[in-house]
Amino acid sequence: MTRIAAVAPVLPDFVYTQSEITAELAPLITSVPARQAVIERMHAASGIGTRHTALPLERYRELGSFRETNDIFIEVATDLAERALRAALDDAGLVASDIDFILFTSVTGIAAPSVDALLVSRLGMRSDVKRLPSYGLGCMGGAAGISRVHDYLEGHPTGVGVLISVELCSLTLQRDDATMANFVATGLFGDGAAAVVMVGDAHPRSAGPRVAATLSAIYPDTRDVIGFNVGGNGFEIVLTPGVADVIEKNFASDVAAFLSTRQLSVDDIAWWVAHPGGPKVLEAFVTALGVDASVFARSWACLDRVGNLSSAAVLHVLADTLALGSFDAAAPGLLFALGPGVSAEFVLLEWAA
Repeated sequence: MTRIAAVAPVLPDFVYTQSEITAELAPLITSVPARQAVIERMHAASGIGTRHTALPLERYRELGSFRETNDIFIEVATDLAERALRAALDDAGLVASDIDFILFTSVTGIAAPSVDALLVSRLGMRSDVKRLPSYGLGCMGGAAGISRVHDYLEGHPTGVGVLISVELCSLTLQRDDATMANFVATGLFGDGAAAVVMVGDAHPRSAGPRVAATLSAIYPDTRDVIGFNVGGNGFEIVLTPGVADVIEKNFASDVAAFLSTRQLSVDDIAWWVAHPGGPKVLEAFVTALGVDASVFARSWACLDRVGNLSSAAVLHVLADTLALGSFDAAAPGLLFALGPGVSAEFVLLEWAA
């Protein structure tokens, strides 16, 4: 088993109420008053109070080509990634030169060299650090990233691995796109980042929960349910009501089978770290798993405070969970997220004696 030594969530400095964001973005999406009214109703029903943005809100009127927005992504993402990783290393009592493996995940921008490569000299990592940049996991990237760093550390029990997630969803804004998917997306997704420091089981750093087991799942015939189409203006959102249907059809059996490998059931899970994908997603988790809605209170609170941060969202919920400590640390917890594919990642967390 491997251990999570620290989780550090970070957010851009610009923060606005949901109504402020709606007032600014609705005219950029459509000039038709009736459609603007639909956007306002949908955004108001999102369960979100505030969101952070990579840029001041008025700058989104001026955004130009995909190249321009992606250049902004690289600059802002690298700065946020640095902030997150420095904070996580400080919390773990480690330094950058201790890092053996780094996984970077994002679905809202691309870079070559990748953002993780840009961090090596900034933070003073060793030149032989192993890197794995990842694109395309979407909202599942934070959960899958923990699993993949865990996989590396299983073979390197004295090693240190880090996961960095940065999502700048606001930079994927599609102006003049009066589709329902764009209406939903512009009211749901926020900007943010997080870093997770993990250590192998033989590493002297002993604090934090252990990754006891992981499960990956991909569901057939769901390619067009959620994701991005890459067009001339960048990332065009694909988002359908089918996400909730996938959850309600598959999650109960997947979670039951996964937990049974550890002689556990849903009733044994004392703390839950669910991806705050939106109200309908969280409600589908409740229905599928047959749990009380209150078990996802921290996910709801995170959604209200910052919106859906794609791959970084579940890591913010994890950080909130560990910081509050208002759970039975002797009992297991379950972290999970859903992403394009449609695919899912489950991580069973336990506290060692």
